[in-house]
Amino acid sequence: MVQELTTIAYLRVSTLDQDLEKNKSDILHLANDKELGKVKFVEEKISGSILWRKRKIGSIIDSLQKGDNIIISELSRLGRSMLECMEILAIAIEKGINVYAVKSNWQLDHSIQSKIVAMAFAMASEIERDLISKRTKEALAAKKAAGYKLGRPTGPGRSKIDKYRTEIEALLSTGSTQKFIAHRYGTTEANLHNWLKKNGISRKQTGDEVIHEAASS
Repeated sequence: MVQELTTIAYLRVSTLDQDLEKNKSDILHLANDKELGKVKFVEEKISGSILWRKRKIGSIIDSLQKGDNIIISELSRLGRSMLECMEILAIAIEKGINVYAVKSNWQLDHSIQSKIVAMAFAMASEIERDLISKRTKEALAAKKAAGYKLGRPTGPGRSKIDKYRTEIEALLSTGSTQKFIAHRYGTTEANLHNWLKKNGISRKQTGDEVIHEAASS
């Protein structure tokens, strides 16, 4: 008996989604055109503080088997960052899961071209993780060499990112953006901005480049 393949449509929901029903209609049209069978919709309203492996998309990837399908409205709906999207796509190809995106009629299947793309995604993800780790370690080492006291700081109020202050300042000193740092430590840009202000850390902006520095006490 041939096992029936599973097709799941993953919809990342937010308050800005005004065309959710249209997305569902477009997905059903694609599924019918590709003959993907019955579609199960999974909707999720996510928080940036939760890693993708702990969200519904992580459970979907874990549950699907070789030959199963996942459909999204567009590739950017898979994750909250390019790194997350690349990781998810690389794992999907490794497991033999077909990925379809309505936008641009994009698909990732078991073709040679898809395997090449998957290898590129996997390599890019590994390189990006290594670069982040290297930049952080180098910045921390530079601060330690300059006599900066590492460890949990004492400052006003309590925040879940207080314990990462040294790392955050190190990342800021190497030119990392607030958007990147907020995502890395599971908070929002607004919260990070308020936290920086509360802890006496200011920013100077020149053109498109954002340079951060600790405010003098």
